[in-house]
Amino acid sequence: MNLYGWIIYNGYLPGNKFLDFAEWLQDAALKQNIQTDIYKNNKLLPFLSTDKLDLVTKNKDLPDFVMFTDKDIYLAKQLELLGIRVFNSGASIEKSDDKIATYQALAYQHLPIPKTIVAPMAYVRSESFNPEDFRESISILDFPMIIKEAFGSFGEQVYLVHSMEEAFEKISKLHGTPFMLQEFISTSHGKDIRLQVVGDEVVAAMTRHASNDFRANVTAGGTMNKYKPTPEEINIAVAATKAIDADFAGVDLLFGANNKPVICEINSNAHIRNMFDCTGINAAEFMIDYIVDTLRIEDTK
Repeated sequence: MNLYGWIIYNGYLPGNKFLDFAEWLQDAALKQNIQTDIYKNNKLLPFLSTDKLDLVTKNKDLPDFVMFTDKDIYLAKQLELLGIRVFNSGASIEKSDDKIATYQALAYQHLPIPKTIVAPMAYVRSESFNPEDFRESISILDFPMIIKEAFGSFGEQVYLVHSMEEAFEKISKLHGTPFMLQEFISTSHGKDIRLQVVGDEVVAAMTRHASNDFRANVTAGGTMNKYKPTPEEINIAVAATKAIDADFAGVDLLFGANNKPVICEINSNAHIRNMFDCTGINAAEFMIDYIVDTLRIEDTK
């Protein structure tokens, strides 16, 4: 089965970690004699007209598949409309990127999540806004409490508050931005589990620990240790990935009461270098295997 693919990453983000991720995927594909080209998303602009959908690009040879490591959902959906199989799909990236949509999908599947209350939509900052509107919701969750923006990465846009005054101050600053109030899982303070899901299996896992932060993200100063997940943790991580219709994802689990797993977040484009550095497992190879198997199955339908 001769395949040709594109690997797409964001061309505007600083640093080399996003290109690094794309190159890992390209190397894994090359090991299976699969040719791929790496593109920045700003080199593949969607073109729309009455007569056709297209891409503004010099390369007119469309691929058999796309590995999409960005959050540019408009480009991902454009590629799908052009008949290209995209891993992960635009819809799954959209759900993953919007944490409120993520928690709604997880709650619908009755998967374990922190108690969450969604702030009402505010299109602009309003003079009639009153943080007192949240007092009852805050009393349900109690302190300390998490206030989390719907959009954010690397543990940013997540805030731990300890009093009504502190909560009102943060809520007032966030008014006009989608956000939620959330139960703080104190048993997981500064620690969590990252599981790399590919299809129906967890291919690698690690714990993350931060000594001076309630968040365990490595970018926030956390350290990593190789981890063997329990069957329950594996089942929850796979079910969470399926809940947002993703092909692969990095699922973060918190340690709830009695060490029961609680889903913190699902990352549809989780970087894999840290996982490799910690575990020695190259998730990119599993992802390429999954793509080949999926395309072979879909080709026979």
